[in-house]
Amino acid sequence: MNEWNRKKNRSEKLARKCSSEFPNLVMTDVVLARKLVHLEVKTSVRNQILKELEVLHKCNSPYIVGFYGAFTNNNDISICMEFMDGLSLDIVLQTVGKVEEKWEEFNILHRDVKPSNMLVNSQGEIKLCDFGVSCMLIDSMANSFVGTRSYMAPERLTGARYSIQSDVWSFGLSLVELAIGRYPIPNPSRREYAKMFGVKPDDIELDDAGMDNTNAGGDETSPKTMAIFELLDYIVNKPPPILPRKVFSDLFVDFVSKCLKRNLSERANQTILMSDPFFKKHESIDDTAEFSAWVQSVIKYRGSQKPAT
Repeated sequence: MNEWNRKKNRSEKLARKCSSEFPNLVMTDVVLARKLVHLEVKTSVRNQILKELEVLHKCNSPYIVGFYGAFTNNNDISICMEFMDGLSLDIVLQTVGKVEEKWEEFNILHRDVKPSNMLVNSQGEIKLCDFGVSCMLIDSMANSFVGTRSYMAPERLTGARYSIQSDVWSFGLSLVELAIGRYPIPNPSRREYAKMFGVKPDDIELDDAGMDNTNAGGDETSPKTMAIFELLDYIVNKPPPILPRKVFSDLFVDFVSKCLKRNLSERANQTILMSDPFFKKHESIDDTAEFSAWVQSVIKYRGSQKPAT
């Protein structure tokens, strides 16, 4: 009970802090989540980030995590947002390994799409957080967090202008990660795919046009062993990840392939993706109840794995 009271007091202090920064915000008895971002930047930069984040109050979408406010404390920026009890999909991946072929509507400009920014809850909802209205925050985080850069499109890493298709690349990369259960660069070899899905290497059908021949034969290079500059060079200069046919449906493989074209002029945009056969197939399917049950089972399993205190 004492621990619960401490958490409750922290939540109340957090709510009061958000309310003081945003006086028009009326706080009710609601659980908040706080994202703490530590940035070694000038005070003027932190203030500009807060100003840019205020735009999130105007965002009202069922696919975006609710935003309650933000404030600074020394070099920390605290972002107060809707609590999603299913956590993020990168944590879900650590629990279940892979996620089945599913896709939610991709309808916003984000700038930092990756599994850790895709949150789920026990009501069966999937929402994006860290909606990138603050270019300055995204750029500052990119300089501080390798995870942000590793999902950036090739053109962003080379300094080209940002576009919606940069988000499409990040989204496609996230889909592959959710499908195979690991960060997909370098692209898995046939041998590694066979091991993942319990089939023979000869049964793995890959589009060779997208294969990096240095990894096609089965020499598996773990992304954890790649230096950051080696990883970024790979993203810019090597073939993008591809999924094996027969293991995944042709519709899904083709959909992901449209997202992961290294050449920006060949990569699909939002309009093309939303008219794609894979999207159209799943657009009218309401599997909220099924997904809700699955998330609840993951939450229950994670709770059972916590060490006793």
